[in-house]
Amino acid sequence: MATHQLIGSPISYYTGKARAYLRFKKIPFEEVLSSREVYEQLIVPRVGYPIIPVMVTEDDKTLQDTTDIIDYLEARYPEPSIYPATPRQKLVSLLMEIYGDEWLVIPAMHYRWNLPENREYAYRQFGATSAPEKSPEEQRQIGFDRAQHFAGMVPRLGATEHNRDAIEKSYLQLLSDFDAHLAEYPFLLGTRPSIGDYGLIGPLYAHLWLDPASGKIMEAHAPRVVQWVKRVHEPQEHGGEFLPNDEVPKTLFPMLARMFNEHLPVLMSTMDHVEQWAEANPGERKLPRAIGMHEFTVEGVRGERAIFPANQWMWQRAADFYQSLDDDGKAQVRDVFADFPNAIAALERPIRRRVVRENFRFTLEG
Repeated sequence: MATHQLIGSPISYYTGKARAYLRFKKIPFEEVLSSREVYEQLIVPRVGYPIIPVMVTEDDKTLQDTTDIIDYLEARYPEPSIYPATPRQKLVSLLMEIYGDEWLVIPAMHYRWNLPENREYAYRQFGATSAPEKSPEEQRQIGFDRAQHFAGMVPRLGATEHNRDAIEKSYLQLLSDFDAHLAEYPFLLGTRPSIGDYGLIGPLYAHLWLDPASGKIMEAHAPRVVQWVKRVHEPQEHGGEFLPNDEVPKTLFPMLARMFNEHLPVLMSTMDHVEQWAEANPGERKLPRAIGMHEFTVEGVRGERAIFPANQWMWQRAADFYQSLDDDGKAQVRDVFADFPNAIAALERPIRRRVVRENFRFTLEG
């Protein structure tokens, strides 16, 4: 009997997000290791370039990108939905997905590739995934060779020796804030995981808990986050409820404030640069993975990172939802975000040049 196939790796950021979702929804699937052979024979022929995770559905449809995978499956397995039905909770869950998917990649990649114990672990895991038939020594060399591409991306993502301390300080405070929230609630918005939980599980599981050195840090600083990671990645329950009355717990506000202070300016700058790129490249729709560099600030320390159109694509989900609300729904959001005027201004900003996905690549809307 045909079933969904999830092609990925045990230590992959986004494979962990998709895997956790599939397990919670009790959707039958087979996990396929993304070996070199699988890349050559399955992933590249279907997608056009090497990337994970990839899902091949039971009717042989190819999906790539966890947001697309999850939304495709939500339409077919709607209950229990991971999207709250109410304005404030749904918006917050979308914001937390963006934050996990697109911003926590900075501490995740920093801790994986800049801590020697994590780096050595990743070499061996990369090699075991790529060539499971090889000896441990051969796997380690294969993993080392494969890892150079990923390790080389760390400065482009914004993590350098200059801002290392600031990135670690911000991440440890995030752990503390999330741990305090989890003292009151098992998930972000009640007793059911939301799309926001799945955005956060990507970095917090595969890199920041599973990797040994950063796992020790999480165990020491945020034991409730460790339990949340286990709860989301290996769910025992199929259900739960979001908090009544569209409540957004005050315990989430420090996490939202961190996102709005650090990530939101980058999202707005990304939109600016996408507009500028479109003006400079008339008639061109296919976007490169990155379109230059821009500044960002973490804990008062400035850094520079590549500008990724993927950030805008994810932001559009939250902005589109907010802009689709009626006047009462928008008023409810403004009320709960009263202390975050920059967030409301960003959500109300018109999107002049939209980013879409076509044939597994980011393009400008035609």
